[in-house]
Amino acid sequence: MTFPPSEPPPEDYPEDGRPMGPPPGYPQGPPQGYPPGPPQGYPPPGYPYYPPAQQKSRISAGMAVLGTLLYIMVNSVLAFAAFIVGADSRNSDTVFGGAAVMLLLIAFGGGAALLRSANPGARGLGLGLMIGWAVTSLVTVGFCTGINPELYTT
Repeated sequence: MTFPPSEPPPEDYPEDGRPMGPPPGYPQGPPQGYPPGPPQGYPPPGYPYYPPAQQKSRISAGMAVLGTLLYIMVNSVLAFAAFIVGADSRNSDTVFGGAAVMLLLIAFGGGAALLRSANPGARGLGLGLMIGWAVTSLVTVGFCTGINPELYTT
């Protein structure tokens, strides 16, 4: 803010036009009796200052890897059993469909139940079961998880 040369600036404004001090209506300083530092006796003598605790992980990455490997092992056993039973059965579509539903329930039903836990290890295991189902489906083109339509054609 600049002033015309004919008017002198107000007393509380320097030559560059910036105000000095707080604006009108604001308190002019700290309230009476307000201490400038922390209260007396804080922190108590003999107690050292420790930084705040680090936030714990919400999920365990190691357990997620373990859950993936666990699902792959369960899937291989269950899929092998379904192929053995389904090869000699007239109702092979029912056997493969039942195995696919069971694998889906293990991965996503069990995984969702474990994800609701407060324990980071259980949460990681639940996520790992779901990741294991997806990895197995991709690697085996859906044959070992029962989502490939070729399994249900005769």
